[in-house]
Amino acid sequence: MNFNNLKANHNPYLAPFARICAAANLHTNLCLYQPMSRHLRIKSPMSQLGLFLGIFGLSYILIGVLSVIIYQSAGISVYPLENIDWKNPHVIGIFKWVQALSSILLFMVPAFLYARFTFTGNYSYFLGFKKAEKANMYILAIVGILLAMPFVFWLGKLNEAIPLPESLTRLEQQTSQQMAAFLKIRNTFDIAVNVFIIALLPAIGEELCFRGALQRILINLTRNPWVGIIITAVLFSSLHLQFMGFLPRMFLGIVLGAFYWFSGSIYTSMIAHFVNNAVQVIAASYAPKYIDKNPETPVLAAIVSGIVVWAILWYFQKQSTVTYSKVYNTDELTPTNQFLA
Repeated sequence: MNFNNLKANHNPYLAPFARICAAANLHTNLCLYQPMSRHLRIKSPMSQLGLFLGIFGLSYILIGVLSVIIYQSAGISVYPLENIDWKNPHVIGIFKWVQALSSILLFMVPAFLYARFTFTGNYSYFLGFKKAEKANMYILAIVGILLAMPFVFWLGKLNEAIPLPESLTRLEQQTSQQMAAFLKIRNTFDIAVNVFIIALLPAIGEELCFRGALQRILINLTRNPWVGIIITAVLFSSLHLQFMGFLPRMFLGIVLGAFYWFSGSIYTSMIAHFVNNAVQVIAASYAPKYIDKNPETPVLAAIVSGIVVWAILWYFQKQSTVTYSKVYNTDELTPTNQFLA
């Protein structure tokens, strides 16, 4: 029996027991019954957004401070960036460790803290750790992200034609130098390390942060799934600070956001994100020229790719039973049923 719900149930037989517990000030799971909105500690989506942005901002500062400490301890000078010796394996190794740490502290930790402070009970449920609506959605997500590549490459070419300020162009060049150094391989072990650091960890962390937390908040705030998905995709692309790839990354963000929303499972977008990253990491390892340029893609191939991805998303939506009210109007859920209603 859950004594936290005595007041809500208005049970005249159990009410005296509840008053005794309150009078005794017993801080136990049985006697502590504080009024709350069922599974929500923070009900307002605007307040949730403020909480999430605050945690994300603190995480950003923390990883910045830790990065400086790590670089100084390793005897690496990162300013100016042009002077970094990308041919030094020691320097590359340290940067890879910082990259891995960033995926954890900047993306995973804020998502879990947001869930911990916002919800009660099974926090991971609200970040999307549950089965997809249909088992075939995992396969469809993989196929969809692979077939999206011609359209993504075409968007990349389109993006390259957009003029950027000199400061951003220089930043893009520095990022390309770093990625080229990361992807320089000597053996298969290097590829495995790169897939783990550059493909797997970002796929998990970024999906938790942007889709599991931020997209959930923005859909609730706008009360429109597609608006929330698109705004999240724009922020997802912007925060990478790589504007020569802004359009393709935004498109991928929309596709990943739709996979998550219609499947109801963060696993679908994580798997698709990982496959996309892993394919690009492995391909660029053997063809470094594509690190800072997109492959030539015929317009017809891009059009067919876009149509196929649209068809897959349409099929996702057709199979899905996810609705706004099903996700957000869940006052019947309580901490005792593990949110499986």
